[in-house]
Amino acid sequence: MAHTLNFDNSHSRIGFTVKHMMFAKVKGSFQEWTGDFTYDPSNPEASKVNVTIQAASIETGNGDRDAHLKSGDFFDAEKFPTLNFKSTKFQKQGNALTIEGELTIRDVTKPVTITAEETGTGVDPWGNKRIGFAGSTSINRKDFGLTWNQALEAGGVLVGENVDIDIEVQTVVAG
Repeated sequence: MAHTLNFDNSHSRIGFTVKHMMFAKVKGSFQEWTGDFTYDPSNPEASKVNVTIQAASIETGNGDRDAHLKSGDFFDAEKFPTLNFKSTKFQKQGNALTIEGELTIRDVTKPVTITAEETGTGVDPWGNKRIGFAGSTSINRKDFGLTWNQALEAGGVLVGENVDIDIEVQTVVAG
């Protein structure tokens, strides 16, 4: 049976990790996002998910860096206020999910595949059924027009090209 799931953003996270100076990692997340999710565990191919992320809600723990990421050098949040993901195909084997879809950043749309899993279900103290999911994917930021960088004196570049995206969501079954 298909379930309409509502994201519980206060218990969910859409995050990322990118290399800085070729050896350290910077982590961040997006604080504001919405979406719709229809999930059918018995017929996963019928499942669909769409997520819209507010680019200006990026947070890395450093205000100056966050401002730079919102600028035209990166997300250009004023001109391109949202990042969007729309699924095109779901597959399930046990708890493992493969979610293929289209990711749009700065009006550039590319296919991505999210490897995910259903992490558990339960009933909260108010009688709501909840289902948890965790997933990840990697993208090359340059594929989406995020090309700013700076060469380092010792060689290499300031910001890595590959971005690891990690997703932890808790959902509430509607109705």
